[in-house]
Amino acid sequence: MLGPNSSNEERIMKLNSLGAASLLALSLVMLSGCDQAEKSAQQLLGKATETAKQAIDDTHQAAEQALSDATKGLIAPKDKEQQEEKKPEPTSQET
Repeated sequence: MLGPNSSNEERIMKLNSLGAASLLALSLVMLSGCDQAEKSAQQLLGKATETAKQAIDDTHQAAEQALSDATKGLIAPKDKEQQEEKKPEPTSQET
């Protein structure tokens, strides 16, 4: 028999089990929080990329307009349609 100390040992075992379960639950909450943080970071990165692309396009357009103005129209800014026509289209190979 364990005597009077048996109830203390049982309490310690229950506390250890409860502590382990709490630690596991906390770990799961933290992991799900990390996944959400990663998704948010990816969304922010995507938005930042789009904003940067737009800024580059706007700067390019402004530079072309400034060049046109400086040369008094000798070098005219290109329309987006003209720029897209000059881009080579990707070729697809069928098998």
